[in-house]
Amino acid sequence: MIIALGSYDVRVAERAAELWHDRYAEYILFSGKSGNLTRGKWKKAEAEIFRDVAIGKGVPANRIIIETKSTNTGENVRFSYRLLLNRNGLPRNVILVQKPYMGRRTLATFQKQWPGSKCKLYVTSPLIPLLDYPNSEVGDLDDVITIVIGDMQRMDSYAKLGYQTFQRIPDDVWSAYKVLRRSGMYNGHQV
Repeated sequence: MIIALGSYDVRVAERAAELWHDRYAEYILFSGKSGNLTRGKWKKAEAEIFRDVAIGKGVPANRIIIETKSTNTGENVRFSYRLLLNRNGLPRNVILVQKPYMGRRTLATFQKQWPGSKCKLYVTSPLIPLLDYPNSEVGDLDDVITIVIGDMQRMDSYAKLGYQTFQRIPDDVWSAYKVLRRSGMYNGHQV
């Protein structure tokens, strides 16, 4: 099963479609209503937008499942779990598709919030270098850095709150995070 978490970056849906075409899974589940970065952006849920992108990339509609109620990563995981459990049972293998900077946090959230099921996890994202990542949808490089800094904060604080498993952040990475945070230039996505 490919589970692609909704967001403001439709390249996540494109990556999920690519994996489907490469026969990594029979189905794609797109999960998401809206979140901090998409609230009010689209008239449809993130999962519906992603479904449309995947269909446009040649994935048949009958190979796509959508979950349209979740508003954060934890809900993406829990609501997807319930949806799959109620359909045909849980997959043994899951490929999580998320934005490039959210892979670790997505994995940590899945490990904490996918109830009682043992499945093999893989995490991937659109294969885009940082400097090529900004575009008209996700913003410029400063916007992306702001989001990455907010995600780093969440990786630390959400583990402490019990939302996800602990992820060791290397000292040099955490030091760089602190420097950027203290600069005040990239604090627009803090919790």
